[in-house]
Amino acid sequence: MVVGVAAAAIGLLAWGAGTLDRLERVALDQRFQVRGDRTPPPQVVVVGVDEQTQQDLGARWPFPRTQQAGVVRALAGAGAKVIAYDIQLVAPTDDAGDQAIYRAFDDAHRVVLATTGFAADTGPTVLYYPEDLAKAGVLVGHAAFPETPDSVFRRVPLGVDGLPSFSAVAASRFMGRPVPGAGGDGGVLIDYAGGPGTIPEIPWQAVVRGTFSPADVKGRVVVVGTTGVTLGDTHPTPFGGGAMSGPEINANAIATFIAGEPLGDAPGWLDALVIVVMAGIGAAAALRGPAWVTIAAAVVAAVVFLVVAQLAFAGGTVLRVPDPLLALGLAAAGGVAVNFAGVDRQRRRLRAEFARFVPEGVVDDVMASADDAGRLGGRRIYCTVMFVDLRGFTATAERVPPETVLEMLNRYLGEMSDAILDEGGTVASFMGDGIMALFGAPIECPDHADRAVAAARRMRDERLPAFNAWCAGRVPGEGFRIGVGIASGPVMSGNVGSERRMEYTAVGDTPNIASRLQSLTKETPEMILIADSTRAVLTRPVGDLEAVGALDVRGRQVPAAVWTLAEPAGGPVSAP
Repeated sequence: MVVGVAAAAIGLLAWGAGTLDRLERVALDQRFQVRGDRTPPPQVVVVGVDEQTQQDLGARWPFPRTQQAGVVRALAGAGAKVIAYDIQLVAPTDDAGDQAIYRAFDDAHRVVLATTGFAADTGPTVLYYPEDLAKAGVLVGHAAFPETPDSVFRRVPLGVDGLPSFSAVAASRFMGRPVPGAGGDGGVLIDYAGGPGTIPEIPWQAVVRGTFSPADVKGRVVVVGTTGVTLGDTHPTPFGGGAMSGPEINANAIATFIAGEPLGDAPGWLDALVIVVMAGIGAAAALRGPAWVTIAAAVVAAVVFLVVAQLAFAGGTVLRVPDPLLALGLAAAGGVAVNFAGVDRQRRRLRAEFARFVPEGVVDDVMASADDAGRLGGRRIYCTVMFVDLRGFTATAERVPPETVLEMLNRYLGEMSDAILDEGGTVASFMGDGIMALFGAPIECPDHADRAVAAARRMRDERLPAFNAWCAGRVPGEGFRIGVGIASGPVMSGNVGSERRMEYTAVGDTPNIASRLQSLTKETPEMILIADSTRAVLTRPVGDLEAVGALDVRGRQVPAAVWTLAEPAGGPVSAP
């Protein structure tokens, strides 16, 4: 939850600060390219001057204004509804040419002029006075586009410096009504029909020579301007694939206004909601399991979101893409990191716990065998089981203070556990003053029986005397005895318990035999009783192994052959 909230907050901050605007521009361009070229809008057409025009006419641009006047008259005569003249007329040339084009404008009475200069006191920067333009029915629009870091023309302003944009004025004249907000400083996304050359273009020389079809311009907005690459009016667009001429960009912008601005940014609340939702999806994915599941879920969510964003774009709504993906990625990555830290912390804790019961040399092998939850899966294994019990502890505990009882118990368990661990055994559990130990589990070893017998010898001959020496003077009595039962055979080993409390153990007939042999030491002088199943799997000779004989083991149908270890000379200190 915390990771999701943090990811959403970072995504919202990045969105509000515009940190990922550059990536959003790239994502927008990709959506245009995925959508591809569409049918050109029928309301617009371009009349262009390019390198071929100059070659055909044997002249360099700019052409005489008398010729330009002829083009305006030809287009008006062919029925063009609006002539969007994307050629700036700023400085005078010759009087005859300047007058000729003005009279052509006046006769057409449907011209929109482009300019890139405007002042509140003098009006637009064009050749003619405002009152003369008004008399000729000429409207003027600002031809500038917003500057972007990558110089790509994506938006058309509604107005610049208080003057409506050239495209907005042309569209307004075509529709016979104002474009909403055309005097403001905002802008709209240009709904490009396609890459360069999508809008039909009529060569300038065809109009000059009268070889074009009037049907190609009748009832349309005809954008007139330079389209050649060497003539300086070409610019990159979202489609890439080469620069697009200024007249064609304006034609796309005019068509966008006429269509009612079909492509628009999503409302801010929707972008914010998408960021929060994507962060939530990333956080939820981190709860589903291991890291690869989280990563896969996040990738699927990202792909689905990109498809949704593309479908929304096709429907006219531009959703922000980088910020939601950032929130998704941060939430998923944060969730994986938190989970990894939790698993790592859990494994360290488990390792520390295992190290208390398993020899240090096999802890890593034990952890490698555990699953992600730290469980050792149940499996059948052939091993040796040992049960150890302290004789006389209960009676002594009733005669000494509780603090001494606890100290004595910890001392005893420490001595016996060290003997087990020193021989590579596993302390499976403590049961009061009793111990269950395993040899050859959870990590198998071929000499498990030898290790168990050696550990029992250490307990009786080294650890018990050391414990009794410590008890002398602290507790009444002359010392304690132990009872050790050892049996070998197949067991089912693994973790048992709940999610909150688990322990490693072994179950089956073999632990039962070892436990009952340990109980029989109460009835025999021997402190160590070893099942014949253990003797049979010893890999090394045991010189002090002695037969006890057949004993009645509770739960067995026939007496069992039992063995013990001969006591050393003098024997351990015994209780009376």
